Amino acid sequence: MTNATPYAPASDRTLKGKTLFITGGSRGIGLAIAKRAAADGANITIAAKTSKPHAKLPGTIHTAAAEIEEAGGQALAVQMDLRNDAEVADAVAQTTDKFGGIDILINNASAVALGGVDTVPMRRIDLMHQINLRGTILAARTCLPHLKNSANPHILTLCPPPSLDPKWYKGTLPYTLAKMGMSFATIGLAEDFREYGIAANALWPRTAIDTAAIRHELGGDAMIKHCRTTDIVADAAHAILTRGSKNCTGNFFLDDDTLVGEGVDDLGPYAIEPGQPLMLDFYLDSGPDGKMDGYLKMPL
Repeated sequence: MTNATPYAPASDRTLKGKTLFITGGSRGIGLAIAKRAAADGANITIAAKTSKPHAKLPGTIHTAAAEIEEAGGQALAVQMDLRNDAEVADAVAQTTDKFGGIDILINNASAVALGGVDTVPMRRIDLMHQINLRGTILAARTCLPHLKNSANPHILTLCPPPSLDPKWYKGTLPYTLAKMGMSFATIGLAEDFREYGIAANALWPRTAIDTAAIRHELGGDAMIKHCRTTDIVADAAHAILTRGSKNCTGNFFLDDDTLVGEGVDDLGPYAIEPGQPLMLDFYLDSGPDGKMDGYLKMPL
């Protein structure tokens, strides 16, 4: 990974030698976070289902591992179904056998099916709850014994700030319940694990991100020019994960706010097409100034 982004942390803000366990991560934001950590010299397990090329989506656990090692890290590719307790336990055991422990859990895996209760099949609703909410809790409890032994343990979950505003639930109840479940789980994990010094935080992008999901499932190529790159989320994750776990927990971070707080004063390089209006991501309805100027709303 070439770091052409404005984020330039101090030399002591590093993930060198840390071990990350990432659910999903064969593509998109999860892979970008992995490669940013790899640039520091981290160890990364990509634990995901895709071991063979997908008909529509790029990347497998094996191509992801190759990219991680090319970026400077050590990689372990594990085929894993996050719905299966035994497979999750085995993936964690493989990680600790290879790298000696786990310092960071990234709850990146997520299933999405947009629509209301009258249109989304129950099998898709079940899948979203099994992956999004149950998977977040299962990964956290399975990694917990190893996180307790880390010097600076973190759990970072890719989920939005929690909200009870009815506007986010209208027409998208199945997905919103599953995604907000991850958010409310983050609150509980932060409190339950505080006594162990384990940080549990959430990260969400302000704007739509150029991922395979956007290109192939949600918006198509026409939306890409209104997106930012995955680098902005990866850099924000790095900034969070290199903070002290005892003093940084229970937060719902937005990627751009996080980087501005790190001293980044120009977010332009993260835009796919600088100058184009950016599209707000799900569950956000304003820019950092509280206004919609320069932003488009995500069509739900």
